[in-house]
Amino acid sequence: MRLLTLALLLALPLAGCGDGPGNTTAEHEAPAAGDYERGPHNGRMLRNGDFALEMTVFEDGIPPEYRLYAYRDDKPLPPGQVQASVTIKRLDGEVTTFSFRPEQDYLRGNATLVEPHSFDVAVRASEGGRNHAWRFASYEGRTTIAPEAARAAGIETAVAGPAQIGETLEIVGRVELDPSASAEVGAKFPGRVVSVHRNVGDRVGRGALLARVESSYSLQTYPVFAPITGVVTQRNTSVGDVTGDDSIFVISDPSRTVATFPIFPRDIERVRPGQAVQIRGLEGERSQGSTIRDFLPLAEVQTQAVTARAGLPNPGGFWRPGMAVRGLVTVDSRTVPIAVRTEAIQQFRDFRVVFAKVGDTYEVRMLELGREGPEWTEVLGGLKPGTVYAAKNSYVIKADVEKSGASHDH
Repeated sequence: MRLLTLALLLALPLAGCGDGPGNTTAEHEAPAAGDYERGPHNGRMLRNGDFALEMTVFEDGIPPEYRLYAYRDDKPLPPGQVQASVTIKRLDGEVTTFSFRPEQDYLRGNATLVEPHSFDVAVRASEGGRNHAWRFASYEGRTTIAPEAARAAGIETAVAGPAQIGETLEIVGRVELDPSASAEVGAKFPGRVVSVHRNVGDRVGRGALLARVESSYSLQTYPVFAPITGVVTQRNTSVGDVTGDDSIFVISDPSRTVATFPIFPRDIERVRPGQAVQIRGLEGERSQGSTIRDFLPLAEVQTQAVTARAGLPNPGGFWRPGMAVRGLVTVDSRTVPIAVRTEAIQQFRDFRVVFAKVGDTYEVRMLELGREGPEWTEVLGGLKPGTVYAAKNSYVIKADVEKSGASHDH
């Protein structure tokens, strides 16, 4: 039998009081997180005089539920002699009160303790004509970040609500120069090359001087200029060469690239021009949105794959021709009642979560997820509509939670 224990994760005052003849109110300093007294069932011990209540959460093969064990002078009391209630208040103000009934050697809570197990707790118990009460904080997956620090970390929020979720198909391809982004430069008239002014790798502007050629007809020397702005990718001449019909330079604009993807027969009917595609490198986090622009007219003979092309603007030069990329194509979509940004979802313990925001405090929300898309993911449970959550750079919050140790105490 495995017992899940509620951890005290924020040091707040813990008060125990008893009402009845000879009883006085006692204030107790709360121990550090995870450093409280544990009972025989590894639960949190709440004491008042000779009476004690051990508070546990049981989740062995069943949804989590409270179980309480009562003691006098550290000896077990029959659960039928004790009446108890537990009230929890969550970060968003939601209040839940649990009642208890005797079962075997413990008092069993009347409802499931929903994740996250993060709340302020008030416990009341009555036995032998005496009343007892305790209050303490039990937080997990919670941290407070000042607005200035959140802005500096790039944390942005959104509101959980309806969204259009796309079914996606992953395809793998590569980056190529846009065919319209290259220019072959030839000599206007046949002749002898008398000077060359550019080499492979040189960046040139439109109208830049590339070479000079002495015409075989007029014996006049004329210049050869770059017709576009770009990078010299081929130089096919040297001083003394005689030009003909072949190009002597090739200039390409590296900011104009496309992603090409082979679409195999099983997927040809699902991928169409105009569909959204999210393009990523095989490694790293760089991502760029685009659309399927067109298809090349011919299929590859051996595989019968048809090449799809998606525009990939590249002003910063990150995408280099020849790089392998993967794309997530949105092949179908529907509107769902509640969704969150896919990039907002983090792994926390055994759950996939987002971090809800209340004031300057962020706290985990364990999610039951449905359809997942590159931009939005459907939420089936664990998050209320209208909840404000960290939509961008939520990993910063996760790191802060892990650093502070605000985790579940099993």
